[in-house]
Amino acid sequence: MKFLKEFGRAFSLGVLVFLVIGLFQYLNGNVVTDKQQLLKYFIYNQLYSVVLYMANVYFFQFLWKRYGPRLFTRKIFLKGALGVVLLTMVALVFLEIVTSIFVEGHSLSSFMEHQSLQAYYPGFAISLIITAIFYSVFYYRHKQEHKVKEQKIIAKTASAQFDALKNQLDPHFLFNSLNVLTSLIEENPEAATRFTTSLSKVYRYVLEQKNKELVTLEEELKFAKLYMSLIKMRFEDSIVFTLPETVSNPEAKVVPLSLQLLLENAVKHNQVTPSKKLHITITEERGNLLIKNNVQPKNVVKESSGVGLQNIRQRYYLVTDRPVNIQQDSRYFLVSIPLLTKNVSYAKETQSKYISAKKYDRAKKKVEELKGFYIHFGIYLIMVPVFIYLNFISTGFPWALFPIIGWGAGVGGHAMEVFGYNPLLGKNWEERKIRELMDKDR
Repeated sequence: MKFLKEFGRAFSLGVLVFLVIGLFQYLNGNVVTDKQQLLKYFIYNQLYSVVLYMANVYFFQFLWKRYGPRLFTRKIFLKGALGVVLLTMVALVFLEIVTSIFVEGHSLSSFMEHQSLQAYYPGFAISLIITAIFYSVFYYRHKQEHKVKEQKIIAKTASAQFDALKNQLDPHFLFNSLNVLTSLIEENPEAATRFTTSLSKVYRYVLEQKNKELVTLEEELKFAKLYMSLIKMRFEDSIVFTLPETVSNPEAKVVPLSLQLLLENAVKHNQVTPSKKLHITITEERGNLLIKNNVQPKNVVKESSGVGLQNIRQRYYLVTDRPVNIQQDSRYFLVSIPLLTKNVSYAKETQSKYISAKKYDRAKKKVEELKGFYIHFGIYLIMVPVFIYLNFISTGFPWALFPIIGWGAGVGGHAMEVFGYNPLLGKNWEERKIRELMDKDR
């Protein structure tokens, strides 16, 4: 089917070249009136067009199979261009020998005597122009497909990165909570029991929000209050925690567990004692949530890894262009996280876009294939009466049947490929076989 399709394209291209050349000759006053001569020109034109086209197509397929996308690098492209030139010259010489010796009956010596380089110029120029157009169209399509593929890879990578950042919270949160529990067991067993009960509620929230990309501000503030109640079981009155009584938009969105990470960092990196109380305040200002605490750093040798802040920044980076701002001086540490007004589910949106893009690409490819076939079929229908008319005015021999049947075979092969029909295997055999093998793998 591929051979017939390419043959049909070659024949169609030959007809187009014949008409263009005929138009130029007509405009220059070189009109061929002899019917036999016109038929001879047409047959020769089609012979040259089909042979040169098929030779270059199969040579290009060989290059693509061997080099793939590297074909368009400068070094390999120059090799390919040189190969096209040599192949075209060999094909032209071969065609000249066939038409001169085997068709017109000239001897080899006579053929050699009348050969000149100038005789190959027209065929060579036309062949190179058509080949250049063919390569340019394929290169453009390759670049467009490469861009689409890059965007899909970026989308899938970002989605995977977001999932990895979310999964990073589980061990981080659990590890620090167990540290608090260990300290309480030593200092206050009763508080440790209450802490364990509250910890189960907190961790349930962590698990519930794990698969969400954004949660409402109201939910996150409630969780922050619950989480700080756990922390205060250990530090009692050494922590002063202040939440806003009301917020302008309770349905505004934030990244889940962002407050937990910031509150955890504040406790982790500062001294918390009755004499040095830690003041943590959450306020709303200009579409941002501000988390502020006084700075009284612990005397520790090991520096902070910054995992929590980096996690928040990266997750916000994946869902919005608005940044997470961090300010610090000797007295205060302030983090400003943006409040989002749209419920954007990044991973689901990315997956939906990816699936939609894939469906769109398949539909677009199908439409392009149908359009190509309809154009091919339309030209064929136009040329059939032209062949019949030329046959009628030229000779009584029904030579028109040969191009009509030959080109019709190409149109038939093109149709079978576009509509997924195989005369031996049936309609959509390839798709059915793929599904069958996929079912076996499951």
